[in-house]
This record gives sequence, structure tokens and C-alpha cells, in this order.
Amino acid sequence: MNRELKEILLDRCREMEIPLVGVASVDRWEEPPFLPWMPEEFYPRSIYPEARSVIVIGLPISLPVLESAPSIHYHELYTTVNILLDQYTYRLAKYLTELGYPSIFIPRDGYGAGEVLRENPVAFFSHRHAALLAGLGTFGVNNTLLTPEYGPRVRFGSVFSTAVLPPDPLIKEDLCTRCMKCVEMCPAGALDGADYPEGLTDKMACLSHNLALGRRYISPCGICIKVCPVGKDREVFGREDPSLYTDKKKHPLYHRAWEHVRAYGGKKE
Repeated sequence: MNRELKEILLDRCREMEIPLVGVASVDRWEEPPFLPWMPEEFYPRSIYPEARSVIVIGLPISLPVLESAPSIHYHELYTTVNILLDQYTYRLAKYLTELGYPSIFIPRDGYGAGEVLRENPVAFFSHRHAALLAGLGTFGVNNTLLTPEYGPRVRFGSVFSTAVLPPDPLIKEDLCTRCMKCVEMCPAGALDGADYPEGLTDKMACLSHNLALGRRYISPCGICIKVCPVGKDREVFGREDPSLYTDKKKHPLYHRAWEHVRAYGGKKE
């Protein structure tokens, strides 16, 4: 295990202002934490046979911006975070390669457009599962990865490296509170309320809703991650009150602000 290299890598991530970083050994894909698990073709070594470690980084989705979703404001934030993830993972892979440990970045989505997912609704690699195995969070009823810091309001990117790095411990505590707010407020009715992986998102329902938003230039939806109560970011932004998104009379200033943002920048229904 190259502990010195890991410290160098973590210092580099701090310099790049990356708040979440985790490392998983590629062997963890062969020891699934739950069943059913993914087919072997989705394992890191099936994509990059030389891989020995997977470095996962996470960038937060700012909660006050997300609260306006679906909107052009959240659409632009989502796009910005995705671009940064690709840039950061590319730079980290290049950095490790230059240090003598050949590495590759994995794009944050791995598909050309939402329409592609109608035919094949999966990407060639799952960053959510990589983040789970890198000790960054646990799955919630909304099928996203929940983190202690930001709940599900975080996007992930990955680097496959030939470096043998010390893996981070998995999070043992189940972070999902099973409040079912994500199920109740999903506009597509895509969540059934069962724990992951027994309960799976209705991908076609979710996709159809997001494609419709995309035609109005205000995708993605984001509601299931907006209403999730998990995450220290709720305290940071003063968003602990669960009635914030449902009680307009109690929180008129917030709802007025969100309605203003939603009224501009996208096509009308």
C-alpha cells in the first residue's frame, strides 16, 4: 500500500478545493456489500485491466440553487458541476500518470444524451457504487448515494489508477431516514418506497419526465435530492424545517423567490 502517495493525492485534492475524496480497491467490486449486484462487465478491471485503485471525488450541489428546481438556475449549476468533475478527474489522472502511476479518468455520465437511455438505460460505469465502495456514503430510498456532508446533493467522478492506495473504510451507518419525502414528492411517481436495491427507480418514468424538462431547457428535475433531510448542508444554509417545500403560507419569501427564478430562462409548458 502506497500511503505516502495517497497523502500526496489528498493534498492535491485540497489544493483543487475538492471537498469529498475516497479510495476503493478494485477488489471491493468482487465482494458486493449487497445483492443483487452489477454484472462483472461493469467492474473497473473490466474497463481498465491495469486498475488497482479507484479514486472517487464529489462536488456539492448548492442547496439554495437546487431549491428553485426545475429551473434554469439549477440547470446551469448542474452543468457547471459536471464540467468541473470531468476537468478535475482528468487532471488527477494526468497528475498520477506523471508521477509514474498510469491512470485514466472516467466521464461523469458516460452517455451521449438522455434519448440514448431509452434504448439502454445504464452507463458503462457507476460512480454512485464507486462512491459507496470508497466510503463516501450509503444508498437511500431515492436510489442516490447519501453523504453525511451533503446528503444526496453531490455529484461524483472517478479515476482508475494502477497505484495501490490504502482504501477508505465503508460507512456502516445507514444514512437514509426513510422519511419518504422523495417518494411523496417525485413528480414522475418513479420511486416505490422500498430500500435500495430491492426498490429501484422507474428509470423510464424518471427519464421521460427529465426529457420533457430538457425540451424546456430546465432539466434535470432534482426534486428527490432537494427534499431529502440528510446532510450537514441543511444546517449550514438554515434549511432544517421539513415544511419549507410544502407550506407556502409559512415560508412565503422562499416560495416567491423560487417562483421568480422558474419564470425565466426556460420554455413554457
